[in-house]
Amino acid sequence: MIEAAQFVEAARSRGFEWYAGVPCSYLTPFINYVLQDDSLHYVSAANEGDAVALIAGVALAGKRGITMMQNSGLGNAVSPLTSLTWTFRLPQLLIVTWRGQPGVPDEPQHALMGPVTPQMLETMEIPWETFPTEAGQIAAALDRAIEHMDETGRPYALVMQKGSVAPYELKDGGAMPAKHALPVAQARWTGRTPDRLPTRQQALERVIAATPAESTVVVASTGFCGRELYALDDRSNQLYMVGSMGCVTPFALGLALARPDLNVVALDGDGAALMRMGVFATLGAYGPANLTHVLLDNGAHDSTGGQATVSGQVSFANVAAACGYADAVEGDDLAVLDSVLAAARERAKGASGVEGTRFVRLTIRRGTPDGLPRPTITPPDVKARLMRHIGANVDMSAE
Repeated sequence: MIEAAQFVEAARSRGFEWYAGVPCSYLTPFINYVLQDDSLHYVSAANEGDAVALIAGVALAGKRGITMMQNSGLGNAVSPLTSLTWTFRLPQLLIVTWRGQPGVPDEPQHALMGPVTPQMLETMEIPWETFPTEAGQIAAALDRAIEHMDETGRPYALVMQKGSVAPYELKDGGAMPAKHALPVAQARWTGRTPDRLPTRQQALERVIAATPAESTVVVASTGFCGRELYALDDRSNQLYMVGSMGCVTPFALGLALARPDLNVVALDGDGAALMRMGVFATLGAYGPANLTHVLLDNGAHDSTGGQATVSGQVSFANVAAACGYADAVEGDDLAVLDSVLAAARERAKGASGVEGTRFVRLTIRRGTPDGLPRPTITPPDVKARLMRHIGANVDMSAE
């Protein structure tokens, strides 16, 4: 058995200062220790996949991070582990607890996941070893993880067995700062007919015009959003998500937290937002003022044939307001988008007093231009290009 401080301080000395995850009783000593150290950062995610995406954003910033989860949460993390961290080569250290380990009595819900945990990691091509249980094993385990992460740009896992870490009491620092929800979001509906709504292209043109490359990063959701942004103007400050549906906002949150000097704009879609609505609460609690969440809502899964989503009955802006965003607005006119992007620019100049993330939902027309190309730049290349552009350490994420 080791002390939490022994592992966390060894990890800190190797550059690991960012943590995200979902609690497990095995992880309690780590979480309690990190929460009570102001020089370390812990984000409590709504689910394990969000935590993986957030630490991937930290990696995009050129910094090291650790995602912690119970092994039952591996199911929630499969999508970002297989289509974000693996595809873009964004490394992170995973600490996965081994509930239901063969031969160790546990609750019935762990009876299957326990035995298959190693196979799940191996199937996702994530090398793993058991978590160190003696102080003398910590340095070597971390060094093996870092060697793999630096060589491949992909995650490495430490699987934590019961009783690996001694208890650590949470004395202070466990409560989130109080945030008051907005009384109501702003709505600016003109009552336009569907054929008079703005197009995605028009919205993206406004985003491009309002996001100067030298100070802003734009991260676009998977599907036609990223493809259309690429077709309009393939700039070095842009990244186009592939797969990892719903993960663009926690990914952007990780980057924005790790790089407060940058303005970060996350371009989301209605289908993706509906898939991971829990992240609205995370963004409301942790979202910094240098992050802007833009949701382009056409009421359809456009890239898979136009099947309708249920977004028409959802007030995303009121969800954002209730979750603690600093500002939230929705409407069907491009002026709504313009006003939020302008406010973000003013924040970059130090002229805005808003503390927290802004949200705008713009209802747009269905449909996509004919012959829309796919990006020819590969995911690892677009990641490396962006990291060089923002001055991040590309070597830590294996080109």
